[in-house]
Amino acid sequence: MAERRATPDALPAAAAIRHGDRGVPVQPATILAPMSGITDTVFRQFLRGLGGCGLIMTEFTSSEGLIRSERVARRYLSFAESERPIAAQLFGSDPAVMAEAAALVQQMGFDAVDLNLGCPAKKVVKCNGGSGLLRDLPLLGRMFAAIRAAVRIPFTVKFRAGWDDQHLVHAELARMAEAEGVNALSLHARTRAQGYSGQAQWQWIAEVKQAVRIPVFGNGDVRRPEDAAAMVAATGCDGVMIGRAAAANPWIFRQIEEYRQTGRYTLPSDADRAELILRYFRLLLAESLPGTLGKMKQFAAWFTHGVERGGDLRQAIYHSRSEAQALEQVEAFFAAPLAS
Repeated sequence: MAERRATPDALPAAAAIRHGDRGVPVQPATILAPMSGITDTVFRQFLRGLGGCGLIMTEFTSSEGLIRSERVARRYLSFAESERPIAAQLFGSDPAVMAEAAALVQQMGFDAVDLNLGCPAKKVVKCNGGSGLLRDLPLLGRMFAAIRAAVRIPFTVKFRAGWDDQHLVHAELARMAEAEGVNALSLHARTRAQGYSGQAQWQWIAEVKQAVRIPVFGNGDVRRPEDAAAMVAATGCDGVMIGRAAAANPWIFRQIEEYRQTGRYTLPSDADRAELILRYFRLLLAESLPGTLGKMKQFAAWFTHGVERGGDLRQAIYHSRSEAQALEQVEAFFAAPLAS
């Protein structure tokens, strides 16, 4: 992949998403992307503690599930005041159901509601949700209008450029969204067919930015602060949204802001990583969410990269039979280095 570079001053200090007298400040101009199984309330609070992220989003949540089950609301859409500003992301294919779910999100106190038009998962697309809706722009127009009429809070959309390279709809969809009252857009610059493979086509973000006057956030292949600056310089977008890189490197938002202000940024030490893993695991245990042990194993695979003998720790956690045993493995692994 060709190196894409820009100076730190390309990065915007802040952005704002507004609807009437309701506004969501995005300061710094960075957004945590919604990620299924990752961006639960524990991870979001954890990330807030590290600093540097302007807006965070929940895991994407089924609109049908939300209006039918209080359990869904408790599991996916519980949040702490410390997480603000926060947007709830919904997916679905029925405009009336989406509108009802969006109204519930507003009632729950979220700062904004976001519509998922990007998920490429087969089980979501099969129900015409996520990126499946990119094949039906008239339906999307009705959905935009229904959600806009149902809420007074800012309404945003995260989407992909199209179903595949032969069916790109990003500019047309963006113009339609703006006309129907959508307040900001985030483009993952890949198609549904790409999934997460290949290189994000940042020129598509530039084309969306040129097509509308509402804020546009770019998503795709931002792994370092230099990438964020390069994306903004190349596209003119109002800020960046980061997903998978934030799971592997939760410091990335703080690093981007540090880079914007100073032209440099701090890399985490082994002690920083030890503190991060221990703090996250303890937060998980305190919340007692479903699937805690599985989540510990999942995050260990990301957080331990860059740690000397990290593979040994991953194996120890993977073979743990309880949450307490997994935490003991982390404490024992880091005890000697931290004591020395």
